[in-house]
Amino acid sequence: MKPLYGLIGNPVGHSMSPDIHNAALKDAGIDGHYHGFQVEERDLADAIRGMKALGVSGFNVTVPHKVEIMQYLDKIDVTAERLKAVNTVRLEEGQLVGYNTDGEGFLHSLLDTLDQPLSELSFLMIGAGGAARAIYTTIADHSPKRFDITNRTIEKAEALIESTDAHITSNALTLSKAENRLGDYDVIIHTTSIGMYPNIDETPISLTNAKKTAVVCDIVYNPLETKLLNDAARLGLKTVDGVGMFVGQAARAFELWTGTTPDARKMKSIVIEKLGGTPC
Repeated sequence: MKPLYGLIGNPVGHSMSPDIHNAALKDAGIDGHYHGFQVEERDLADAIRGMKALGVSGFNVTVPHKVEIMQYLDKIDVTAERLKAVNTVRLEEGQLVGYNTDGEGFLHSLLDTLDQPLSELSFLMIGAGGAARAIYTTIADHSPKRFDITNRTIEKAEALIESTDAHITSNALTLSKAENRLGDYDVIIHTTSIGMYPNIDETPISLTNAKKTAVVCDIVYNPLETKLLNDAARLGLKTVDGVGMFVGQAARAFELWTGTTPDARKMKSIVIEKLGGTPC
């Protein structure tokens, strides 16, 4: 049987993962296929059993399943265990093993924009899900000056902070309090699906009070420029779109599945071109 790879999440119709992974499979000379599977939260356990029964070689995991999926896997890699979230699964000798490539994928895209070390910067993160946990833990390892979290449900932000081993100054804030204090932060990171296609007119927070030197990041990559990033650009702020993180985590996942390093630059060009931008 040809190797089968995929993506599970809800929604997945917007995802560029099939485009970049199928191109990478072709470039690597691998006669396989990558497919997106929309999976409702109530069906997650059945979906994972199905992936295993079908012998799917590997698959990505996106919102809202990155945390819940852990209980249905056979093994969890040490990094994913620490991050308490999985975004990549590989079939290894009949067992499904969970990994996390989100944190490093985001960090690489952020460092390309910053001109100061992380230890000198204050961060605000919007969201407290699986991707947020990976980003928070990865950046916390670099000892930022401050790293606060705001979320629609503040208890989830508090739980994220309390459940990690990060030894940094960090507080959970309501969205309204975060908006009022926005001038305290050098980097603002949005990690939820708000503003994702087709709901492109939505934004998670007002940037009115942001400092003029702030960097605004959005891990949503479809659309290429979310309303949040558009608002930031109009205010003259630096922005980081979700393509860099998306491609970074995808390239690492492809390596885990195939043992082959894909052309990340080509992956990025495919995504940008399909979103109406100018390819790299």
